[in-house]
Amino acid sequence: MKRESRLLFTKAVDSLVLSIEHYKRPWDRGRVDAVLILLDHAFEMRLKAAILHRGGAIRKPREKQTLGFDECLRKALSDGSVQFLKQEQVLQLQALNTLRDAAQHHLVDLSEQHLYIHAQAGLTLFRDVVRAVFDQDLKVHLPSRVLPLSTSPPTDLATLFEQEAKEVQRLLTPGRRRKVEAAAKLRALAIVDGAMRGDRLQPTDGELRKLGDSISKGRQWGDVVPGVAAIELTATGTGPSLDLRISKKEGIPIQLVPEGTPGASVVAVHKVDSLGFYNLGRDQLATHLGLSGPKTTALIRHLKLQDDADCYRRITIGKTSFDRYSQKAIERMREALKTANMDQVWSEYQSRQRQRATA
Repeated sequence: MKRESRLLFTKAVDSLVLSIEHYKRPWDRGRVDAVLILLDHAFEMRLKAAILHRGGAIRKPREKQTLGFDECLRKALSDGSVQFLKQEQVLQLQALNTLRDAAQHHLVDLSEQHLYIHAQAGLTLFRDVVRAVFDQDLKVHLPSRVLPLSTSPPTDLATLFEQEAKEVQRLLTPGRRRKVEAAAKLRALAIVDGAMRGDRLQPTDGELRKLGDSISKGRQWGDVVPGVAAIELTATGTGPSLDLRISKKEGIPIQLVPEGTPGASVVAVHKVDSLGFYNLGRDQLATHLGLSGPKTTALIRHLKLQDDADCYRRITIGKTSFDRYSQKAIERMREALKTANMDQVWSEYQSRQRQRATA
């Protein structure tokens, strides 16, 4: 193993052990957050160690920072010379990573059974990759007693999420509403559901309220969180040899989400609607802004909107390609019009066009 890869691997195992240590602690202060943060860190270090071990790079040319979590996942899934992850494993890791975001930056509440799934399935996945990439048994690096243990392990996802839904209903009961606590629990459900459907963004307060209303009205959990309904738990063995894996249900496809899709994860159980997000052509932008088509193009070039994946994407349908823009593009252009000198923007655009024609 290369030196940098070995050091990252050691760091990954350290964080894995610490995450399970926090999981097994006999008090709850900071426990859920610590498990999620340390387990996520263990996987990021392990991903980078594995990419290096397979001969890949964890930095882009001339970049100072190493690849982020999602970029590592994409490389581990789709880079032919490096590839070592399966699509279902990526689903699991992007759910964990988004839960970590919520734990580190806001509020998230996982039940004991929900936390156990991520801890035990995380350990299983970590062990699978160590065996596949490094040809080693994880137990060489940690004592057998370092295992997540639960007095009430979940039997299946349906039972778990039915219990979660009942707890949310209890928290939102009229006369005893505890909206903040309910939102923290709903956030965990929404994050896992979104991660399965390819949504990388944290749920908004409005989305959580809508989710809570649906659960309070008694809607089936499979209709409320369809992304979660598309997966299942697979358990083999017992005790210290227990393997717990998150897998998709038979017949449900997982698709690779195109790189650069705004707010999206690496893979999804449902296709991301690119045309629904990038729903504006240049002439539609012009109409919204009150500009001519050519001057709209000049402003697009001035703001370099086509370099911003949140604003622009070139979409191919059949043999024809279209330049498409999102609602965020309108926001950026409207904001720019408050201060931009359009006469100067137009003049610079015309000058560049003349130079290109001459060249």
